[in-house]
Amino acid sequence: MNTDITALAGWGNFFVIVGSSAGALIGLQFVVITLMAEMPNLRDAERASSAFATPTIVHFGSVLLLSAVLSAPWHVITGPAISLAVLGLAGMLYVVIVAQRMRVQTAYSPVFEDWVFYALLPFAAYTTLIGSAQAALWHLAAALFAAGAVALLLLFIGIHNAWDAVTYLLISKRSLNDGHRH
Repeated sequence: MNTDITALAGWGNFFVIVGSSAGALIGLQFVVITLMAEMPNLRDAERASSAFATPTIVHFGSVLLLSAVLSAPWHVITGPAISLAVLGLAGMLYVVIVAQRMRVQTAYSPVFEDWVFYALLPFAAYTTLIGSAQAALWHLAAALFAAGAVALLLLFIGIHNAWDAVTYLLISKRSLNDGHRH
């Protein structure tokens, strides 16, 4: 077992920056939700929200939690390793639920890109997090790079999904407005 816990300290700034970004983006996502609430006649809005809006908040929240766990002053690696494993497992299960929600909602027909950014990439990220947790017990440096990559991947997935939601809402709103003019 090669787990010099002091290696964790070198990642402090990285996880503070990434975690702070995730926290700020959670606030931005609330603006997106507000825009969605103002859309008239959005059919099956509740199911669509649980399939497309809520996962973005969950991924940002996961990055925030991951960053907090890896920024805490641990004395042994087992605590953060267990935390990462639990977060990874919970994330994998949640992505399976999201994929099911995407299939049953009727407000929007998901395209390939949606399946990649709402199911495939998040599932890969959370699976990698479980691998990182296991690796932390033997090679902490590699595990921290993997956890950092997961944090960035989830952050970029969330940014993509928030942007995708905003552009979809703007296009939908424009279509509704154009329909009312004619």
